[in-house]
Amino acid sequence: MASISSTVHLSYISFKLTQRLFVCSCRGRRATLSAQPLAPQKTLSNSPSLGFFRNNTSARPSKADGSIERSNTLSSLSAAIDTHNKEKNKSFRPEFNSRETNESFFPKISDIAVGYWLLGSAASVFGIVVFGGLTRLTESGLSITEWKPVTGSLPPMKDADWDSEFAKYKASPESKLLNPNMNLSDFKSIYYMEWAHRIWGRIVGISFVLPAIYFVARRKVSASMIVKVVGIAGLIGFQGVLGWWMVKSGLNDDLFAPGSHPRVSQYRLTAHLGTAFVCYTAMLWNGLSILRGHKFLADPVKAAAIFAGLKRPELKIFRRLIGALAVLVFCTAMSGGLVAGLDAGLIYNEFPYMGPGLTPPKSELFSDFYSHTSDKSDVWWRNPLENPSLVQLNHRILATTTFTSVMGIWAYTKLSPSLKKTLPIASRKGMHGVVGFVFLQVVLGISTLIYLVPLPLASAHQAGSLALLSSVVILGSRTWIPVRVSRLVTKKLQSKGQKDRKRVKPTSRHSVWARTLEEAIELSTNSTARRNVRAFRTSAHS
Repeated sequence: MASISSTVHLSYISFKLTQRLFVCSCRGRRATLSAQPLAPQKTLSNSPSLGFFRNNTSARPSKADGSIERSNTLSSLSAAIDTHNKEKNKSFRPEFNSRETNESFFPKISDIAVGYWLLGSAASVFGIVVFGGLTRLTESGLSITEWKPVTGSLPPMKDADWDSEFAKYKASPESKLLNPNMNLSDFKSIYYMEWAHRIWGRIVGISFVLPAIYFVARRKVSASMIVKVVGIAGLIGFQGVLGWWMVKSGLNDDLFAPGSHPRVSQYRLTAHLGTAFVCYTAMLWNGLSILRGHKFLADPVKAAAIFAGLKRPELKIFRRLIGALAVLVFCTAMSGGLVAGLDAGLIYNEFPYMGPGLTPPKSELFSDFYSHTSDKSDVWWRNPLENPSLVQLNHRILATTTFTSVMGIWAYTKLSPSLKKTLPIASRKGMHGVVGFVFLQVVLGISTLIYLVPLPLASAHQAGSLALLSSVVILGSRTWIPVRVSRLVTKKLQSKGQKDRKRVKPTSRHSVWARTLEEAIELSTNSTARRNVRAFRTSAHS
């Protein structure tokens, strides 16, 4: 009887174990257990516990003739567990292809140090733009008549070298027409001004190229950022070539009218200024994008909420307006380059009038004097680019349009109920910054014009144009949706969700075994059955 009772209790335990393990294996997966094969690992089918259980419950007498019949309950259970584990391991086995391997060679997002480096480079470019304006205003740009990228890095050290440089300058048109009585001491002051500008340009190039090589070699930049960094490096080199091309235009008599004021070509000056603005904007935008991307990835839940808000249709119109405003600010600054190249700020020093009216007479605005063809067919495009009166008028119109556009966009953010609700707080602050800079720029521009282009105001006005463009770029970076970072945030949230689901998985098989055994011991009234269960528990734990 004791043997029969022990066998009955052990059968009950087998039933409970089968039920618990089956539920544990299938919970969280509503699909059948025949989905994906799994890599071999140590499973319960080969554990000492199941081996002990099979040895103790594999045979029992039949009811009819007392013969022995095999019980396949645990065998089928262990086979199911083996199949399930193999399929699960196979489903999580990574699949590699050449494209994924190539993309993983560089990080998905550039290192945060790259972002700070780009912003530092942008600050250096900002400084050299302002210093270049001072070089232009002090008429120091034509003091060095040669371009020596390597050997010209050091100024003259001996008196003989200074005499040689001074003799070269005396042969230039600027010295003959404007500075025939300049002495060596005065020449040194303008020479050092231009030399410092050129040295600063070399420093900008070296401080950009060398760190770029290091970051790429250390794989701290993403694949897409490498292309942008190479493009910016190319712009820096091209900027140096443009600078000498611009200076060369003021050293040749055949590039300006005989007897006129020697000056560099306004076309080349504007190209030089525009390239600097583009280079600065590229550094600023990409640096801000990297820092913003790291901020989003640090808190993907908050980033997903921000992206959801930025995808609202109300903000789509606002983003387009900011993009158009950035182009308008850039064009206004380039028209200022034409004004500087033609010294157009020295005429009509009043505002808002230009002579008797708001605009000069039409005959003055479209004069045949600036035509270079016999049929005067080029009057319509040469006057807007070479006539100082029309160039200043165009700059006034563009500046007024910029101011009106900024105030219109600001009013749109205040009066539109839908935009007012969806516009992020950072974008609102950025809009306030744009308004402040545009007011400052208008005051500086009018003051520069009225006071006949004094050096401090003119330099501040040029710096204000770049500061205004910077505020618009910063505002744009706060409202644009970074597509690449958005995808990374989505993947990070998905992986985080999978990890969370794994953490709330049902109780492990080990705890199921232990809890089932405890219940079996409590229900067992036969000493032999209790002894067998305890032995089984010891085997399972081992």
